Amino acid sequence: MKIEKILLLAVTSIICLTINAQTSVDKDYTPQKGDITLAATVGYNSYTSITAPSGLLTDYELAAISTNWSDKKLMVGFESGWFFRDTWKLNLGGGINFTNSPGYTAVPGTIDEDSEIGDGSIPNYRAVADSYSFSYNVFTGIDKYYKIKSIPNLMMYGGIRIGFAYGLNEMKYDEPESMGKSDAETWNLRGGLTFGLDYFLAKGIYVGCQVDPFSYTYNMTSVKPQEGLSDLSADSHNYSIMSAPTIKIGFKF
Repeated sequence: MKIEKILLLAVTSIICLTINAQTSVDKDYTPQKGDITLAATVGYNSYTSITAPSGLLTDYELAAISTNWSDKKLMVGFESGWFFRDTWKLNLGGGINFTNSPGYTAVPGTIDEDSEIGDGSIPNYRAVADSYSFSYNVFTGIDKYYKIKSIPNLMMYGGIRIGFAYGLNEMKYDEPESMGKSDAETWNLRGGLTFGLDYFLAKGIYVGCQVDPFSYTYNMTSVKPQEGLSDLSADSHNYSIMSAPTIKIGFKF
């Protein structure tokens, strides 16, 4: 299901809930100063990852990693918030990943210039790279909330977001022809404006949706195929309007 359909479903659900609640809600569940929120989000995620190239090629080319939000897969994320005033919330979120893959030495076969597969020869098994990948993303922001008097417990908000994402991959083969360690890294710096709606279903639970009216992302991507070489780098600038639609369900403490 495309994210636009998910967002439409979320908005429709919120509207239905608020219409049904208008005649029955007599309690104010909206946040107060000191409240803390924790929400699961479905939508755009600013993570980034990259794979180190082989060190045995004769030519290398590189393009910056795409930062177009519509190129990203649908992701589940988390967001925390703190209402330092009744209608002002500070947001913080992110995540971290680390993967280590142990290497294995090559297993030589019996293939030589006079041999062919099928005549009893044994193929060569190339070494498995000793590698690791590390990535993380963090973001923070601030939102100003506004009550909608005609619809109890529904609030709209506007705010700003800034975030940073980083990815690194290093690989090394234990074999004679290997030219040492190869690595690649990429990072994104993102800033944007945010607009959204939160509906507080009960004292401790809410649902919401948001979109970024405008955002800007800068990306830098670099690879080093062999030790001793300089980096091969590429960068990009992305400008988006009405981007990164997101839905969320959260808890208020």
